[in-house]
Amino acid sequence: MSTTSVLFDAPGPRSKRRVLIGSVIAGLLLLGVLVLVGLRLDAQHQFDVEKWAPLFDPSDEQFPLVWQRIGEALGNTLVAAALAMVFSLVIGTLLAVTRVTAARWYRWAVVGLVELLRGVPVVIAIFFASRVLPQFGLDLEPLWFLVIGLTAYNSVIIAEIVRAGIDSLPKGQREAAESLGLRRGQVLSLVLLPQAFRVMLPAVISQLVVVLKDTSLGFVISYEELVRVAGQIVQVLSNPIQVYLLIAVIFTLINYTLSRFAIWVERRLSQGKKSATATLSATDPAGAGTGGG
Repeated sequence: MSTTSVLFDAPGPRSKRRVLIGSVIAGLLLLGVLVLVGLRLDAQHQFDVEKWAPLFDPSDEQFPLVWQRIGEALGNTLVAAALAMVFSLVIGTLLAVTRVTAARWYRWAVVGLVELLRGVPVVIAIFFASRVLPQFGLDLEPLWFLVIGLTAYNSVIIAEIVRAGIDSLPKGQREAAESLGLRRGQVLSLVLLPQAFRVMLPAVISQLVVVLKDTSLGFVISYEELVRVAGQIVQVLSNPIQVYLLIAVIFTLINYTLSRFAIWVERRLSQGKKSATATLSATDPAGAGTGGG
C-alpha cells in the first residue's frame, strides 16, 4: 500500500525532472564559483608551498615553533572554555531554581538580573570585568576576567533554558512528587531537574558550543587564546588564509566532538530511562496480578 505525505504531494515525473535540472545547474554554478576562487587564490600565490609548509611540513624550520604556540593557545582556550562551562552550568541552574521557587516579593530581582545580563554583549561583559573588578582590589589573571565575562552572560542563558525545561514538564510530575511527601527542594533536585536537563540537553550543549567559540573574544583583554595567537603567527608568516583556515578546522573538530558527546549522553540517558521503566513494569504488583489472571 502506498502512503501519501500529509505535508505535500509526491512529485511527478515533470517535477522530478525540474528538480534534477535545477540541481545540476546549481551544482555547475557552485563549481564555477569554486574554480574562480581557486584561480584568484592561485594568482595571489596562496597555494605556494612556502605559505603551507610552516603549518603542515615537519621539516620546515618554523613548524615546531608554530605548533608550540598553537598548542599553548589551544590549551588556554580549552581551560577558559571548561571553567566557563562549569561555572555557567552551576550558576545557571541555581538561577533557574531560584527563579522557579522565588516568592513574588523578590522574584523581580532575579528576573531583573537575568534580563540585564542577557542584554549585555559578551565582549562588554569581558571588558567590564577586566576594567571594573581591579578597581575593587580583584587584580586577577586575564584568564579569570575572560571566565567571569563568559559566565556572566552564558549562565543566564542556561538559566532560561533550564527554566523552560522545568516549565515544559507535565504538572503531574510535581504533584505526584509532592503527594509522596517530598519537600520542594527534593522535588526539584530528584524529579524535575533531571527531566528538564534531559529535555533541554540539545539546547544546553548548543550554548556550551557558544561558550567555546566566545573564548575568541579574549583578545580584548590580551588573553593568549587561539584566535589571538593566530593573529600573531600571521604577522610573522604573512599567510592569514592558511592560518585561519587551520584555526577554523580546530574549532570545528572540537565543536563536533562536543556535539557527538551530547548525542552519546542523550542516548545513555534514554537507555537508562527505558531500563528503569522496564524494571518497574516487571516488578509492578498490578502488572503481575494481571498476568496471573
